[in-house]
Amino acid sequence: MTDDFGPTPITLTTADGLSLEAQWAAPPQARARVVVAHPHPQHGGNMHSLVVSALFTHLVDSGCAVLRFNFRGVGRSEGEHEFGEGEQLDVRAAVDAMAPTGDGRRPLVLAGWSFGADLALTCDAPELAGWFLVAPPLRVLDPSRFKAALDVRPKCLAVPERDQFKPPDQARTTIADWTNAEIRTVGGADHFLVGRTDKLNTLLDAFLAKLSAS
Repeated sequence: MTDDFGPTPITLTTADGLSLEAQWAAPPQARARVVVAHPHPQHGGNMHSLVVSALFTHLVDSGCAVLRFNFRGVGRSEGEHEFGEGEQLDVRAAVDAMAPTGDGRRPLVLAGWSFGADLALTCDAPELAGWFLVAPPLRVLDPSRFKAALDVRPKCLAVPERDQFKPPDQARTTIADWTNAEIRTVGGADHFLVGRTDKLNTLLDAFLAKLSAS
């Protein structure tokens, strides 16, 4: 992977030897580095899904390096869907690919939408500065698999006001014993965030600014 301005197609390799389709972009002097994981593959999720694409475009336009990828069995990625098990290796492969890039002082954030948010919670790679989790259902895997939950690094959950799977009140109950986690409600939005991605971009910008200042 190079630091050329993208988006540029790249290939990731997982610990179990699969090749994953991915895309990378890095503006000069990137202010932060973000990996974005997509929603559920069995419901049409891929790295070009609405929220992933909106975040990817905004991050590049606002001066961040960003990497998005297709989970195993999606698009040109090898393998098949493994119900959140093998996909944990996919997330780690993406983080490992982004970690050595650019200025190590720039925060590296793991983001995800829905299924991708829950899978992001399973990764506690030491290079990460925090997690930005959009509409996490918090039930893709047993909660004991969410390594990030009790990690001291910050977690921002952007939860749609009318989320069909885990609305804000339920999310607050679920994360009551988590460490350094906050919920930000996305007003007027449901789980799919149509017409509300600008609000996500604002929340993500604020989270990145907080990490950069710490």
